[in-house]
Amino acid sequence: MKKRFFALAVALVAVVIFATSCGDTGLRGPANADEASAFEKVHRMLVELENYRAIATVEFRSNKGTNTYETIQHARITGEYRIEVTGPAHVSGSTTTSDGTQIFQFNSRVNGRVSLMVQETPERSEIFLTSFIRNYLQSEEVSVSVADMDEGVRTVLESTVPGNHPYLSTARLWVDNTTLIPVKLIIFDADGAERIVVTYHVFEYNVELNDALFTL
Repeated sequence: MKKRFFALAVALVAVVIFATSCGDTGLRGPANADEASAFEKVHRMLVELENYRAIATVEFRSNKGTNTYETIQHARITGEYRIEVTGPAHVSGSTTTSDGTQIFQFNSRVNGRVSLMVQETPERSEIFLTSFIRNYLQSEEVSVSVADMDEGVRTVLESTVPGNHPYLSTARLWVDNTTLIPVKLIIFDADGAERIVVTYHVFEYNVELNDALFTL
């Protein structure tokens, strides 16, 4: 826990650094004490997050088009996760679970609920907020800024994605300054193109999650 709070202090320093380097992205540094206070609250939420459950739309974008999925996500900061696909209809019922050591995929709509042990992939693991938090708190290159949106003011956090993946380079998280609820996570490639977009419709953190969620 001490390491996580140290990372919090380091990230707060980035607020000052990023305030002068927002460019033309529509982001800016804190304009007043309320926004600076929101930064601190958002960071504390990330540091203290142990788990979450969410209903989210996940978009995978490429030069060939976009594949969009409706999902229900459960995840713990310790690495366990469960993601259920609820749409579109032809993949509804597909579920991937991880107990932190093994990963299984199955479809509840298939007789016998056929399951397969699979390997982890960055395209899957990086869609979880817990992965962003781990990257953010461990990264040496992070930034924090403010975005003025029609829905309200958002704190925007950015970090690098480890692994030198050709299409997953940096990740940016938008958090509502009033509710402290994440609203969107976008992962960019090295050229700045959006590759994965996660939009949260319902988000609850530090809730009771049964161990059975992460096992077959």
